[in-house]
Amino acid sequence: MHDTNDGIELTIGGMTCAACASRVEKRLNRLEGVTATVNYATATARVAFPGDLTSDDLIAQVEKAGYTATLPEPADSQGDTAEKTLRNRAFASLVLSVPVIAAAMLPALQFPYWQWVSLALATPVVVWAALPFHRAAWHNLKLGTATMDTLVSLGTSAAFAWSLYALFFGTAGEVGVTHSFTFTLAPTDASGAIYLEVAAGVTTFLLLGRYFEARSKRRAGAALRALLELGAKDVALLHQGREERVPIERLTEGDLFVVRPGEKIATDGVVTAGTSAVDTSMLTGESIPVEVEPGSTVAGATVNVGGRLTVRATRVGSDTQLSQLAKLVTEAQNGKAQAQRLADRISAVFVPIVIALAVATFAVWLVGNGSVAMAFTAAVAVLIIACPCALGLATPMALLVGTGRGAQLGIVIKGPEVLESTRRVDTVVLDKTGTVTSGKMTLAEVVTAENEDTAEVLRLAGAVENASEHPVARAIATGATRRFGHLPDVSDFSNVEGLGVRGVVEGHTVLVGRPALLGSQPLPSPLADAMERAHLQGRTCVAVGWDGQARAVLSVTDAIKPTSVQAIRQLRDLGLTPVLLTGDSAAAAHTVAAEVGIEEVIAEAMPEDKLDVVERLRAQGRTVAMVGDGVNDAAALARADLGLAMGTGTDVAIEAGDLTLVRGDLRAAVDAIRLSRRTLATIKVNLFWALAYNVAALPLAAAGLLNPMIAGAAMAFSSVFVVSNSLRLRRFAPLAGDGGAAPATAGADAPAARLHAPAQ
Repeated sequence: MHDTNDGIELTIGGMTCAACASRVEKRLNRLEGVTATVNYATATARVAFPGDLTSDDLIAQVEKAGYTATLPEPADSQGDTAEKTLRNRAFASLVLSVPVIAAAMLPALQFPYWQWVSLALATPVVVWAALPFHRAAWHNLKLGTATMDTLVSLGTSAAFAWSLYALFFGTAGEVGVTHSFTFTLAPTDASGAIYLEVAAGVTTFLLLGRYFEARSKRRAGAALRALLELGAKDVALLHQGREERVPIERLTEGDLFVVRPGEKIATDGVVTAGTSAVDTSMLTGESIPVEVEPGSTVAGATVNVGGRLTVRATRVGSDTQLSQLAKLVTEAQNGKAQAQRLADRISAVFVPIVIALAVATFAVWLVGNGSVAMAFTAAVAVLIIACPCALGLATPMALLVGTGRGAQLGIVIKGPEVLESTRRVDTVVLDKTGTVTSGKMTLAEVVTAENEDTAEVLRLAGAVENASEHPVARAIATGATRRFGHLPDVSDFSNVEGLGVRGVVEGHTVLVGRPALLGSQPLPSPLADAMERAHLQGRTCVAVGWDGQARAVLSVTDAIKPTSVQAIRQLRDLGLTPVLLTGDSAAAAHTVAAEVGIEEVIAEAMPEDKLDVVERLRAQGRTVAMVGDGVNDAAALARADLGLAMGTGTDVAIEAGDLTLVRGDLRAAVDAIRLSRRTLATIKVNLFWALAYNVAALPLAAAGLLNPMIAGAAMAFSSVFVVSNSLRLRRFAPLAGDGGAAPATAGADAPAARLHAPAQ
């Protein structure tokens, strides 16, 4: 058995559809000992191969399949260059094609020699701009397959060749010739008909569609770049008691480094000195910062929100949790099957039938009539009538209107492939923090001891907490400020390491923090019970006291968004089963799930656990949609059949998702699935009628009865139908909300805290 290395990544060129990616993958996997996965979205192949093979062997194998392969360049210049070339082709052909189409459709514009001007304008479009289609058709021919590119190349070439014949050898090139409509089904002399507008128009429409699609696909690779950019760029290295700011690349395992409040932790390590709170939500989804002390482990790229820490590096470079997360996202993207275009699947069957019919038509006419000209005319008529004008418009037109309407509603659809998953989705996995909840800690409850004034407790505690930067303190201070508007001044403020804070307010030394900060006496039973109850609900609590007495317990929580309950109900109405998946504690997760109406809960899940959950659900035969907003959701979003990223979340999650919800409202996920299903249904109707037109007209062409003007009119009608049917998507409306369901003053944060009177 050969030893297999860790593998390399190849950049694959020439792929135009998911079927191409499948061919490249099969070709590479034919080599003994090779394991390859090809990602059509990012145009890359990840290949593990034995030691007796080289990258040149792999590249040669890809080239035998009719595609190109190169080792990735340091920058994304190759992808940018390919996209710029496609953009130049698309917009140049648009400028050249508009006059050709206008002249062909409007007799008033058909001045003397208009047909020759049309030829001059259409030639660069068909020869140069349509070159990607011709190349792909040639590759397909060598492989014995057919895709949409084959049909485009065949149809445009036939239309252009017919037009050249009519101009140079027929009557179409004569001065004063115009297109006139005669609605008769009879053998006609086609030497006066040109189809330059068909050749140029089809090329332009499809190039524009491919360009906008390529622009969105390029962003798929940005998920990994955005992920790796989250890490710290430099670090305060501690050497012989002195700090030195150095680039992160110079940090090695075992080094000591310093992390100040507000800074990112440079790499994975163990705290050797200091106590603080660390925001780990990026990796775990836990909305409440984790308290750390000497001996605690910390992860790179998480944020120190409390005191000064000294950390010993334990893992650096590709071994860190952040790098492992990037690897998860890569593998998830590579492992996700890309749906092949509906038009490609149709073309795989339709193209061979058309070619066979054209050959049969030529043979029958030649044998039966004896005229090579009539035989050639009828055969080329078959090819022209099969030209995918409406078929080519079917997907990009519906996608253009659907995505435009989606943008108005705060929904960004990345490409046509993602739409095919939406109709089959039966399970929706929801991240908790930032998706179902606001992702921000807010004051939830104030429980006071006997004979204490709740407003006074909150005012004094809020004043002290207002001087602290701790996230729990900020939540309490914000809650107090919203109620009182202005808080009293604090003097002699200090942070008691690991316990809480103290400060003098209006003559009282107010203590806020863990119960131990208030003294050795246990909390009164009403306060102890309140703290225990809050902990069972997954909340974070602090005790408040002054003058030697415990006065109250304050709890903070990650508040549920006002619209989440309604969104969950709407998801169920679409036939979807909601599942709450979070890195937060089980208590917090079940509390939130009970409030919004979710029965299936999976808590305390790390990023790799979230990925495993999605894969397990898919293995059960479910089609899974994932809704998330954090870095820890990126791999699961990439692997799910349909990834919906909240636009209020991280760039990594947004890039890894298939749909982006610009609004931070879970109801947008409902509208996104509905709009995607409606857009897919529109594409299918468009394809049906476009194909029905071709199928109905083919027998007329084969019989030699196809009047060129009738063909032109039918072709125009087919395109008009596709456009008008697609425009119906502009009337798509979001589901009506439950009037007044959301509190008018709650906003994205929590409602005001509940103030509890003392227990008697």
